[in-house]
Amino acid sequence: MQKGWESVGKQTILFTGGGTAGHVVVNLALIPEFLKEGYDVHYVGSYEGIERELIEGLSGVTYHAISTGKLRRYLSKENIKDPFKVMKGVYQSNRLIKKVKPSIVFSKGGFVSVPVVIASKFQKVPAIIHESDLTPGLANKIASKFARFVLTNFPETVKYLPEEKAKYVGAIIREELFQGSRERAYELTGFTQAKPVLMVMGGSVGSVKMNEAIRGELKTLTEKFQIIHLCGKGNIDSSIHQEGYVQYEYVTDGLKDLLAMSDIVISRAGANSIFEFLALRKPMLLIPLSLQASRGDQLLNAESFEKQGFAAVLQEENLDGERLVNHVNELYHDRFSYKDEMAKFEPRKTKDDVIQLIKETMKK
Repeated sequence: MQKGWESVGKQTILFTGGGTAGHVVVNLALIPEFLKEGYDVHYVGSYEGIERELIEGLSGVTYHAISTGKLRRYLSKENIKDPFKVMKGVYQSNRLIKKVKPSIVFSKGGFVSVPVVIASKFQKVPAIIHESDLTPGLANKIASKFARFVLTNFPETVKYLPEEKAKYVGAIIREELFQGSRERAYELTGFTQAKPVLMVMGGSVGSVKMNEAIRGELKTLTEKFQIIHLCGKGNIDSSIHQEGYVQYEYVTDGLKDLLAMSDIVISRAGANSIFEFLALRKPMLLIPLSLQASRGDQLLNAESFEKQGFAAVLQEENLDGERLVNHVNELYHDRFSYKDEMAKFEPRKTKDDVIQLIKETMKK
């Protein structure tokens, strides 16, 4: 149930972002810091999106749901309705901002964030957007016209944005991920230290082909590895009973422990996830979403990480059982070389810099 709209704190910050988990995790990294400092924290998301599930249970955060349209790049009957949904979302966001009187809006992107950032401009509240991918998504392209700054993970992204607004800051990593316990993960999974651990993470969307490929080679892979499989909502296969294999739809609180236990990772190439693996020095095999399933952002993310020596890449059109097994074995064999390159990346200062920028930009 939506909580009350009245702000009780002296200084309020309004976060927004959703549609996928990737549009929430950066906010999850920042919110605890502002709560610790006594800010009144509000969050705007959709009625049914994953952001509601991830945010609404956080103590000290007031969640507000608004109407959202989906910014499609393809023809659909829903495109006729969506402008009206967005207009309603702008009206709701405008009303909300007038009520809670935030000093700033921080947006992680996704279609739900567009009405919020537009409304912030109407109410003369500064907005900061964070873009994770190498090229800006459509939602952030639209919202950037109304924002004060657009922050980027990749230095290359700046050239796609208005020069006066773009700031390369690097990745914002959740502090809790550095606090994982291998011991807790062994208890949770029932795994032993006899074999290395492979984590497979398909993301909140786009996991079906990866799931099929992994499950098709379970017998071969489990000869050498124990496997943690995060397979996405509704994708548990209860017919599988394979020793050394556990599957979860999605993990929140225990993710830090599972990552602490993992030796290597297979993942899509969503920017937030791969920067987290990088910060934790987890050698990764990236299988980016193809152009048929995305705008191509994951292909560019994966290419950048491969060039820097942070990841191996297997294109989805080349994904079959034999290639998958070979790439996993090669990744594990070369894991220390990847770790050496990853050691050059320093993740923790970025978050402090972004928090400082947010405070400096706040409406006085």
